[in-house]
Amino acid sequence: MNGARSGVDVSIRDGHIAAVATTRIDRANEHIDGEGLYLIPGLWDMHVHLTYDDRFTPSMPRDFLRYGSTSVRDTGGALPTLLPVIARMREPDAVAPRVYFSGPLLDSTPVVYDGDNVPLIGTAIDQASDALRRVTALRDAGASFIKIYEMVEPDVFDALVAAANQLDLPIAAHVPLSMLASDAGPRVHSLEHLRNIELDCAAGHETLLQTRRAILRRARMRDDTAGLKLRQSIHGVQRDDAIDSEADARCHAVLTSLRQTIQVPTLRLNAINQHIPMARDDWQDAVDALPESVRDGWREPPVWLTTQINPSFFKLGQWSVDMVPKLLAADVPIGAGTDTPIAYAIPGYSLHNELVILADAGLTPLQALAAATTVPARFLDLQDVTGTIDIGKHADLVLLSADPLDDIENTRRIDTVILRGRVVRP
Repeated sequence: MNGARSGVDVSIRDGHIAAVATTRIDRANEHIDGEGLYLIPGLWDMHVHLTYDDRFTPSMPRDFLRYGSTSVRDTGGALPTLLPVIARMREPDAVAPRVYFSGPLLDSTPVVYDGDNVPLIGTAIDQASDALRRVTALRDAGASFIKIYEMVEPDVFDALVAAANQLDLPIAAHVPLSMLASDAGPRVHSLEHLRNIELDCAAGHETLLQTRRAILRRARMRDDTAGLKLRQSIHGVQRDDAIDSEADARCHAVLTSLRQTIQVPTLRLNAINQHIPMARDDWQDAVDALPESVRDGWREPPVWLTTQINPSFFKLGQWSVDMVPKLLAADVPIGAGTDTPIAYAIPGYSLHNELVILADAGLTPLQALAAATTVPARFLDLQDVTGTIDIGKHADLVLLSADPLDDIENTRRIDTVILRGRVVRP
């Protein structure tokens, strides 16, 4: 990030930033008076699912832009459903953010998101020998990166990483249940939700891991347990014990191993009990803009948010928030993502919630902005074309009426959104 610069004129030509100067630039065909306003790079949401809930899919692109999200990273969707959506978003006249996608969650049997009570967005890769073929197919379908999920075994994980590296594709991942974060994390480019890091931070991490592997082996031998249920049961048995037995020195070593791996903590999801979105003054207005089929069910918090029905999830939320200063102390990069539209995540709106929670947890406003601008660009190796307001970069910009470095809440004070050099009015 460049930090604050005052009295700057920005010139845009052919969708790119042509000049950034403290002296007056000759006015072009269109002029936006930014006197007294604040210009920031367009925001990214690093963790969305465009096709998770088809009630949201048609309106999502405009919703993202309404709230200043000019780029999104789709982290899991079935290609037959996802590819037509991507194609529409990339049409020349589409009012839609830039979109980068992974395709399906690369999982193993039993697949977590198998279509049974949850959307079918995962696919099984059970043999390491299949990894290169499957990753190549994703690359050929246009995937910008791959997403490795929780049921994969270490040999399949190794093969997927090797295939992605061979094809020059970045890797997003959950830490596989059969691996430690400090083993898997350094070999991928981002880890999502801080999930399974708690196990590696525990004093008895090796014992917990061996127990977990035994549970997985027994379940696979029976071949009668759904992936979602199996994952939930493992976390139910182990997560609280791992959090309660966290060892400071061990955890610092684990986090230090992740210094090159972006963490996308999705605090607005993990810590939703601590930061109930319905308690915000602007929630009802945001809900009013949602599709009619969603509005009534999203106005009031569900029972599980208003009471501690699930103390374990409440504990996870507090642990996730408490992890942020430790990530900062270990120089681990943090990215902003929401898991939209899962668990009351309003497209675009919830990214601002994420930035506020990240700042409350310890990030400075500038660091929070970086989490939604320069850090996502780094994941996709796009630092040369996006993420900051510099000559030659994409003219994806947001003009604010208040200074976000004074208060990160001010990212909501949107005056104008510019995408590909054009003012958009979604």
